[in-house]
Amino acid sequence: MDREKNDTYRLNWDNLKTEWPVWIVMAGLLLAAVLVYPHLPEQVPSHWNIQGEVDDYQGRFFGAFFFPLMIVGLYLLMLVLPVIDPRRENYARFRGAYTFLRWGFVIFMTILYGVTIAVALGYGVDVGWMVKAMVAGLFIIIGNYMGQFRHNYFVGIKTPWTLANEEVWQRTHRMGGKLWVICGLICLVVSPFNTTWAAVMFFGAIAVMTLVPMVYSYLLFARLQSR
Repeated sequence: MDREKNDTYRLNWDNLKTEWPVWIVMAGLLLAAVLVYPHLPEQVPSHWNIQGEVDDYQGRFFGAFFFPLMIVGLYLLMLVLPVIDPRRENYARFRGAYTFLRWGFVIFMTILYGVTIAVALGYGVDVGWMVKAMVAGLFIIIGNYMGQFRHNYFVGIKTPWTLANEEVWQRTHRMGGKLWVICGLICLVVSPFNTTWAAVMFFGAIAVMTLVPMVYSYLLFARLQSR
């Protein structure tokens, strides 16, 4: 029991000080927002369609500060959520993977912010290709880590059946991790193409990697229950 307590996820200085690279990135992000704000146009692109064409705009303040503030807020939320998770002790069993998720989220969103600012400042950036390629890469990387995720309520493939049975959780995440890598590779291959078939392949792969693990977890749970 004492060992379990010692291994429980904790928010203390010893753990937080190892996060210093992320704090530096986020501080730099906020500083960049302050510096770039005067140079942005009154209307900043905020959304692109699947062809990479701008289809929505927001004001300059929103364009400069929304992403940085959202990144900081969600990063802090990812630090705090495990503390209130009833399965808090399990986070120590995939500490490295969870740290990667936090850091990867900050890096991914920082790059995405940089892309939106570059477009707002008039630089020629193929947003459609970059965003799709980044998302595909994220799927591949998360898939490689997914098998390490342990039973919890906030991270991973959370269906009624994975949450109810730890064996279902583990087997679903092992299968799901491989599927995410495969579907991520498909998304990466079609990301340069702005055609209907490429869009069908891209979103079809996302649908498969979302729905198949859900169905698999139900079927596996039902089979284990029938033993």
